[in-house]
Amino acid sequence: MNNSKTLTDNYLEYCIQQKRLDEKTLKAYRIDLRQFFESIATPNVLDITSYTLEAYIADLHMKYKPKTVKRKIASIKAFFHYLEYKDVIEINPFNKLQIKFREPVILPKTIPLHTVEVLLSAIYKYRMNAQTEYQRKNALRDAAVIELLFATGIRISELCSLGITDVNLYDRTVLIYGKGSKERKVQIGNDDVANILQEYKISYLPQIHNCNHFFANQNGTTLSDQSVRRMINKYTSLAAIELHITPHMFRHTFATSLLEADVDIRYIQEILGHSSINITEIYTHVAMSKQKDILTTKHPRKDFRIDS
Repeated sequence: MNNSKTLTDNYLEYCIQQKRLDEKTLKAYRIDLRQFFESIATPNVLDITSYTLEAYIADLHMKYKPKTVKRKIASIKAFFHYLEYKDVIEINPFNKLQIKFREPVILPKTIPLHTVEVLLSAIYKYRMNAQTEYQRKNALRDAAVIELLFATGIRISELCSLGITDVNLYDRTVLIYGKGSKERKVQIGNDDVANILQEYKISYLPQIHNCNHFFANQNGTTLSDQSVRRMINKYTSLAAIELHITPHMFRHTFATSLLEADVDIRYIQEILGHSSINITEIYTHVAMSKQKDILTTKHPRKDFRIDS
């Protein structure tokens, strides 16, 4: 019963059935646990001590950035809590560890609002000047995708997994299944966004029903996140935008823009689907950066000429 592979398989099955974790999280857990057991070369979990864990964590710090180390430790820690819960081990070796290390604050990368405007303009212009119906229809879908990314702050994985009925254009809401299968509804507040989504849905209805997802390709298959990345690269190139834009940057830009517009951070947390306010608070650092720019360039003191 103390075979590491058997216990790992049992734990991952528990994560699927009981914790209802998404495939992306399960994949990360699977990799982290495999790497852990390969590194310590101890097949019997009863032989793993706090010293084993300390050595492993020290090795992680040598190989990975703090954010990755933190995630890998969390994966292993959750596994040992499961073993303790299932009475596989009597003493959890993590109980004797004090794991604290400073994780550098990496500010989320945002897109200047003017650049978002230029990008959207490039998509609509491409659609208007399209030489073929195929190009025109693709551009319609592309506009709907980018508009929704920016309008709702939705994650790319959430957008690609939207079902047919998840986008309700009658009451203008998007039902989003986030991390840990948590549901949230986000309103579409802009008429232009709602209209392009409606136009897209009418045009793509057969393809949507074929793949059972809201966003589809013209051949009736589900739109992938890699397709969205290629889509963004295509239009940034057409618009001569030098900034490398990723789908997640729309989410950061969405959140930062709301914060700078004095929207309460609790509302932003709810819209983004963050489980903790601590995650959302990263955007306050970006807002402080904006504040510094405002007070440096706009405050009247900069124009004073004081004789001394």
